Amino acid sequence: MTSPVEGYYSDARCDLLEFSAIVERDVQPDEITYTSRAPHNVPVYDYEDLAEPFSNREKRQEIMAEWARILKMGAGVFAIRGAQSDLAAIDAATHIYNEIIDREKGANNGGADHFAEAGSNDRIWNSLQKLCTAAPETYISYFACPAVDAACEAWLGPNYQMTAQVNVVHPGGKAQQAHRDYHLGFQTAEVNATYPAHVHDLSPLMTLQGGIAHCDMPISSGPTKLLPFSQLYRPGYVAWRREDFRQYFEEHCVQLPLEKGDALFFNPALFHAAGENSSPDIHRMINLFQISSAFGRPMESVDRLAMCRSVYAPLCAAWESGNMSELELDALIAATAEGYSFPTNLDKDPPVGGLAPETQKSLLKKAVLSKQGADDLFNQMNVQIDRRLP
Repeated sequence: MTSPVEGYYSDARCDLLEFSAIVERDVQPDEITYTSRAPHNVPVYDYEDLAEPFSNREKRQEIMAEWARILKMGAGVFAIRGAQSDLAAIDAATHIYNEIIDREKGANNGGADHFAEAGSNDRIWNSLQKLCTAAPETYISYFACPAVDAACEAWLGPNYQMTAQVNVVHPGGKAQQAHRDYHLGFQTAEVNATYPAHVHDLSPLMTLQGGIAHCDMPISSGPTKLLPFSQLYRPGYVAWRREDFRQYFEEHCVQLPLEKGDALFFNPALFHAAGENSSPDIHRMINLFQISSAFGRPMESVDRLAMCRSVYAPLCAAWESGNMSELELDALIAATAEGYSFPTNLDKDPPVGGLAPETQKSLLKKAVLSKQGADDLFNQMNVQIDRRLP
């Protein structure tokens, strides 16, 4: 066996006993202030208990700080019951997603899947943009979700980049293999071994994994299998491919039943895998979120200008109706528009009155609040995009 090189992770550095010592612990009461529940070591929050604290900026930050500690140093995963309480919006989105699945199957556009056999389930790539352009009113109701926004901001800070992918596992659908996720989780073991150890630490800080349940998910339907605390094992991007680690995962993983509207969020370095759907009649649908830091590269390309165009008129109507809070408006805009100023062409797009040029996200919110005309807004956005080109 090749001796391990200091500063790099290799198969030789992976120690199952060390791994088990890290993961075989329990969530402690002082780790969770805003909930008292952690079944199977998964902290579970009720959004109806958080809605009022969220209206206070300091309390909202306290909750987000707790979630960040869980993701980084604690169990690595938490759930929010009733994160999306508008079940009608979920049902409407489910209807649109099923139509998209049927259409894409008819066009023979089905492709490979991550960590599962292609064709064993239904997948919609870029379900974020596809829902926005197909049914903008439904998209607004669905993504104007302060709980999701706060979870994303807790791990990644503001101006994160939302992407989403619908996954439907039908009765009889097989489980995934245990794995870690994007970025290093989507590289081969050989490639991972070429990245220095500190990059293995950096990778999970750039992405948040999550999702909203589109149906009730009892254990028989195969909700995600999780191994709490496993994100703490630093060589894990190498170790998860080893058979002994995968066997340990299968023997010690936990599952949390979810109800429609519940959300689950976890550190992408957490060992996890979709479970087997052994139910006779549940078509398990979840809208998976892969959210990226403003400072990283998202997995999917998203046409955010097209999304802004699609959503602007109904968003203005929703805001002017008085039925949308500013937290909901901010959540919707964060999911939709580009929130970061870079990369850009600083010759054509210099900072004005600060260190960074204005963002698409800023333009969109100002336009909604000022009731700006659509033609004027999108002229500004097109000019902004042109200035950013080389």
